[in-house]
Amino acid sequence: MLEQRIQQQFFESADLLYQAAETLSRPLASAAQMLLDGITGGGRVLCCGQGLSALDASYMAALLVGRFEQDRPGLAAWSLDTQAHGSSSELAALTRQIQAHGHPGDLLLIFDSRQTGLGQWAEVLGAAHEQDMSVIAITGSANDELQGLLRDTDVQIRVHHPRSARVAEAQRLLAHCLCDAVDVQLLGDGE
Repeated sequence: MLEQRIQQQFFESADLLYQAAETLSRPLASAAQMLLDGITGGGRVLCCGQGLSALDASYMAALLVGRFEQDRPGLAAWSLDTQAHGSSSELAALTRQIQAHGHPGDLLLIFDSRQTGLGQWAEVLGAAHEQDMSVIAITGSANDELQGLLRDTDVQIRVHHPRSARVAEAQRLLAHCLCDAVDVQLLGDGE
C-alpha cells in the first residue's frame, strides 16, 4: 500500500508537468525575455516568497548569481529576507526591502505555491510598481486575485493544481526553465 501511494505521487507530478508544458511555455518565454532584458539593461532581479516559497526564491537567486548548467559571469540577483528589518509580517519585510533596494529597470520575481488568495501581495506589488519595477509572479492559486494587481508589463505563470506540493515541484522546474532560457540567450546552446 505504501509503495502504491509513493508511485501515485510520481504519477501525479508527471501528469501535472505534462499538462502544464503547453500552457506555460508562452508565459515562461515572456518571463525569460523580461529577465534577459532586465539583466542586460543593468537591472537586478529581486526574488521573494513566503514560507517555503521563500526557499524557492533563494534557490532562484543562487542559480542566477552562481550558475545553472553553464559557466557564466554572475547575474545581479538576490533573495529578499522575509525575517528582516523588524517588520510586523513577512509581507511588510518584503515591502520595506523593495522600497529600499528596488530601482527602475529591476525585476521582482515572486514565488507562491500556496492555494490561498493572492490579494495579500497587493502591498508588495504596489511597492515594486512604485519603484518602476516589472513583476514575474510564479503562483499556484487558481483564483484571479493577483491578475487585477499586475500591470501589462508583468507576467504571471500559474500552475493549476489543488496540492501545494505538486505546485512547488512544478515551480522548481519553472525556475530551471527560466535559467536555461537566459543562459541560452546569453551564451548559446552549450550542447
